[in-house]
Amino acid sequence: MSTASSTADDILGCARTLIIAGGYNGFSYADIADVVGIRKPSIHHHFASKVDLVRTLVSRYREEAQAGLSALERNVADPAEQLKSYIAYWEACIKDATAPFCVCALLASELPILPEEVALEVRAHFRSVSSWLASVMERGKRQGRLHLSGTARAEAEGFMATVHGAMLSARAYGDPKIFGTITRPLLERLSTRH
Repeated sequence: MSTASSTADDILGCARTLIIAGGYNGFSYADIADVVGIRKPSIHHHFASKVDLVRTLVSRYREEAQAGLSALERNVADPAEQLKSYIAYWEACIKDATAPFCVCALLASELPILPEEVALEVRAHFRSVSSWLASVMERGKRQGRLHLSGTARAEAEGFMATVHGAMLSARAYGDPKIFGTITRPLLERLSTRH
């Protein structure tokens, strides 16, 4: 079972890298087989179809993201610092290329062509992150730690869109520093210490 689990994890890891590099239609089972060093039927043994593979990948990605946000809640009490830590996480991932783009943000740009099973998972990720951000915004406002220009929900959506846009700009310019250039003013605007 451990070998099967390891192979499935290798397949998922490879698919994640390939999706970040080229999107949903930017890879095939043959590409994964070449990278992982297995035959295509072995991939079908673990994931009957590309839809199953990507749906599983996004589901796991959502679980990882939720675990990360939960850890942030446990380890960082201040809402303003939570937002800074969230941005710092992505800034580090983009800088060292460990995760240069949010898989769900990239797939969201392809929603019109995604199978419904995958689209549902992508939308669920957006709702989850947005809800977490809205709760941080609301808490920060109540505690006098964040200055909101609109509702917590609107600020959360704007925050998430800015982070995703900053990822896109960093990729477009081929410069990881662009991410911080775009997100720093966002944090400053929300800060109550102007």
